[in-house]
Amino acid sequence: MLKVVAVAIFGMAVLTAGTFAFLVWSTTKIDTVSVARQSEMARHVISRFRYQIAHDQESATVWDDAVIKVREPASSDNLEWIHVNLGEWMHTYFGHDAAYVLDPQDKPLYVYVAGAAAQPSAYEAVRATVDPMLRELRAALGRGEEPGLEDGIDSPGLTDFRFLNGRPAVVSLKPIISDSGDIEQVAGAESIHIAIRYLDGPFLEELETSYDFNNIHFSLKDEAEFRKASVPLVTNGGGIIGHVVWEPYRPAMAFLQSIAPALIAILLCLIGTVSIFIVMLYRRALANREQEQRIRYLASHDSMTGLLNRASFETLLDAALGERDGKNQIAILYLDLDRFKPINDTLGHPAGDFVIREVGVRIGKLLPPQSSLCRVGGDEFNVLMRYHKVDEVEALCTAIVDAVSQPIAVEDQNAFVGISIGVALSPQHGTERTELTRKADVALYSAKAGGRGCYSIFGPHMDAMVRERAEIERDLRRALADCSQFRVLYQPKYFATTGKIGSVEALVRWHHPTRGLISPVYFVPIAEEGGLIRELGRYVLEEACRAAANWPIENIAVNVSAVQLRDNGFAMEVMTILGESGLAPHKLEIEVTETAWMDDSENCAANIRALRAVGINIALDDFGTGFSTFGRLHETEVDHIKIDKMFIDGLGKDRGDEAIVQAIIELARAKGLKTTAEGVETAEQNEFLTRIGCDELQGFLYAEPMSGEEVGTLLKGLDGKGPRLAIV
Repeated sequence: MLKVVAVAIFGMAVLTAGTFAFLVWSTTKIDTVSVARQSEMARHVISRFRYQIAHDQESATVWDDAVIKVREPASSDNLEWIHVNLGEWMHTYFGHDAAYVLDPQDKPLYVYVAGAAAQPSAYEAVRATVDPMLRELRAALGRGEEPGLEDGIDSPGLTDFRFLNGRPAVVSLKPIISDSGDIEQVAGAESIHIAIRYLDGPFLEELETSYDFNNIHFSLKDEAEFRKASVPLVTNGGGIIGHVVWEPYRPAMAFLQSIAPALIAILLCLIGTVSIFIVMLYRRALANREQEQRIRYLASHDSMTGLLNRASFETLLDAALGERDGKNQIAILYLDLDRFKPINDTLGHPAGDFVIREVGVRIGKLLPPQSSLCRVGGDEFNVLMRYHKVDEVEALCTAIVDAVSQPIAVEDQNAFVGISIGVALSPQHGTERTELTRKADVALYSAKAGGRGCYSIFGPHMDAMVRERAEIERDLRRALADCSQFRVLYQPKYFATTGKIGSVEALVRWHHPTRGLISPVYFVPIAEEGGLIRELGRYVLEEACRAAANWPIENIAVNVSAVQLRDNGFAMEVMTILGESGLAPHKLEIEVTETAWMDDSENCAANIRALRAVGINIALDDFGTGFSTFGRLHETEVDHIKIDKMFIDGLGKDRGDEAIVQAIIELARAKGLKTTAEGVETAEQNEFLTRIGCDELQGFLYAEPMSGEEVGTLLKGLDGKGPRLAIV
């Protein structure tokens, strides 16, 4: 019996020791993972903080006004402007601790520290730290380099960690440069704006509050050996100025402490407790395994549709290209939905998600064996298929286009979308993934350019088309350097009731030196995609305002792109141009498309509100061709709507356009909005529109676009009351 008891006691002791050893081991493992995650989070937050300082500066350093003001800082007005925009604004809005402005000779022009402007001599407190960075930045700028550019940072600069005045800090240097490019500056000799934000104090308090970092502080040494976690602050040169240290939360240790009473009970009833504990651990292991499987699944699949994601698709494509034995050929399909954005705008994003899933199901049902479907993102899909004849690929593309074009029942109503497909074939079009995907993308662009709702297989001519588009963008960029190739024309708009000219619309034309006249329908989208629309739009607005300043008209209308409206400085730019030209705000009308008007961007809405607040009129162009317009009109964010030429062309053709046009005019009248019919070309259209109460008429029936001189002559040539419309 004693032997049995001894064996039992020994067994219990061994089991107890093994149990506690296992607890210690599992606790260490879990806490190690937890600490690693906390460290990664801290690195990410600190990295974003460093990036944000440079991003904040761009709101004031990339600005023509800033370049002008710092060139003549002696003026009290200029100094006050510098204080408000380059010092106080950085502190009150972005929370920067200090700001300095240096002239091209690196002498301090302005200093802002401790929440107030200070004497330039205060710069000496940071000179020893800043001067090496300053020399490095000026040398790089002088060589024509643009350091510091990255995703979201559009101007050069130098940002780094420094130990400054006994405190860790982010020091960011930015040259003050022209946003328009119209001000000549010598590379490397610009005025420099310096922003400083300390990493201790409020920043660490925010980390501790927002991310539950316990007892977080800055230390010159790594305190990890004291069971603390730390992240080094590494400079651009690889040096370490110190460490952000905190007491990490160790969930396993906290859990172990919480069950200490239960562990005492385990000593009294070891076998039963150990058995229960083993079961608990087993269940937890199962739960962790399921979670890991879920994570692996999400890493390779799209969470909304359950389809493969881009990374998995590329892996499959690489494998297929490597295993191809010559018997099976490979086709890559790039698919993009047409008319999908209106679904989100009219029915909401949940309905849009449903449409995406339904499209994925429809495509998946059509795929032949050994084919793969993935969702790239948004409303884009990829298909990988093996085929013997090209006819099989064409048949699949035709079936997909037809299936997707069928109505989709969403919330008791039908939604309609289309799909465009670009196809690249291997080995005909290449054997490398990068080459094939590029050509499939080019083919997709060709399909969309060909009218959408179709497919296009890559051909050599498509590369030529892409090259031509690139050449047009390059020539457009050159033309915008002096704008001598552009010309602004003006098309009058007449009051329907009196026949007088009420206003004019500004239209831009591009006379290419070798290609001749290029339609704005072609080059304006290229300007938008290439980031050139701001320069082009500014030129047209300046020319139009300058020309119309002394014309006896109600207003001049200028078209504005959605890209311009998304610029948070657009409203201020318009007001500046009005001030320079002398045109009264109420004589300017900004025409926006329904796409821009429906844009969810906060900047778009803010710009429209700011423009209307100073008296500038907002006109909704091409009315009736977009979506959700009637509902949005109840918000009364516009003053004027232009009825699209598509409806005017349909008058008298038994298409029901008369009822549509009349409904639009009656709706506008009910909301107190002015209406203009564009594209009027016949006397019958003129008579109908006048009869139903359209306010203004515009089109070739009355006048073609003309030069500013011709408009001036037209306005001066009659009785001073304005030229009258005469329709025979």
